[in-house]
Amino acid sequence: MEKAMSQTSNMHVVGESDGRILPTKGPNSEGQPKGEGPEGRRPTKENTGPTAAARTQSRSTALYGREGVREAAHKDKKVRFTALLHQVTAPLLLNSYYELKKQAAPGVDGVTWQQYGTGLMERINDLHDRVQKGAYRAQPSKRAYIPKEDGRQRPLGIASLEDKIVQQALVTVLNEIYEQDFKGFSYGFRPARSAHDALDALTVGLTRKKVNWVLDADIRGFFDNVDHEWMLKFLQHRIADRRVLRLVSKWLKAGVSEEGTWSETKKGTPQGAVISPLLANIYLHYVLDLWAHRWREKYAWGDIILTRYADDCAPRAQRAEKGPMCVTA
Repeated sequence: MEKAMSQTSNMHVVGESDGRILPTKGPNSEGQPKGEGPEGRRPTKENTGPTAAARTQSRSTALYGREGVREAAHKDKKVRFTALLHQVTAPLLLNSYYELKKQAAPGVDGVTWQQYGTGLMERINDLHDRVQKGAYRAQPSKRAYIPKEDGRQRPLGIASLEDKIVQQALVTVLNEIYEQDFKGFSYGFRPARSAHDALDALTVGLTRKKVNWVLDADIRGFFDNVDHEWMLKFLQHRIADRRVLRLVSKWLKAGVSEEGTWSETKKGTPQGAVISPLLANIYLHYVLDLWAHRWREKYAWGDIILTRYADDCAPRAQRAEKGPMCVTA
């Protein structure tokens, strides 16, 4: 059910230069999206205002193209974008490099942030060429573990540096679309939102509403069990660019390297990968948020307030007499 975009919208979506770039440094986020506001309270000034202006002319040109994507996504919730990979420009890849954590552990490539900075412009231009020509290849994630509070270990997947750069760039582009779609009660891993905002929403719900009960839900092993086929189906509600879908599929199926041994990944998205939080929010948007939103408006009685941070959810209710309020999966 692909819906054609208008000529004006298409011009904004794909009308961006793929030219070479000059050295620059330091990323800044663009203006905030027009998506649904936070749950349970009015947006605060510091959470909704525009961030610092672009530093370079090339960055401003890239921003213009992404603004076109944002406006088209906001105007039509059913439009599917057919030419998104053009938005992953060399200037965006450069700024994505600067957005990465400088001291992060290297992936299977063994390349650190500092090492990649040697001959940076040549590296970025070469990476851009490979991404646009389809010659870019995703590398497996390097397995690492961190201790959990209950004594178990949480598996992490450390991507190679170039995978991190491309993922960060694609997240920047996809955020322009999905920030127009996500519900206000979703707080985790989103621009201009934080755990403190989720706690604020909880506080408002508990102190200003007639709350009779609270349900705290956590989806067990969510990141490790994301279904790849459904993930790609959900993406296709908005994304019709096959090159972008193939790129995401490459990352999902790249596998894991642990002590030099490669293993296939048939499900899940690596915790620690730059793109995983966004993919998680997209997945939960379709399997949880839309259902919960519809259930609350169509069937529930009294006040039902939802707060979701990644795969953790805390609905509060005055009463819910027309049906069960179950948010686990």
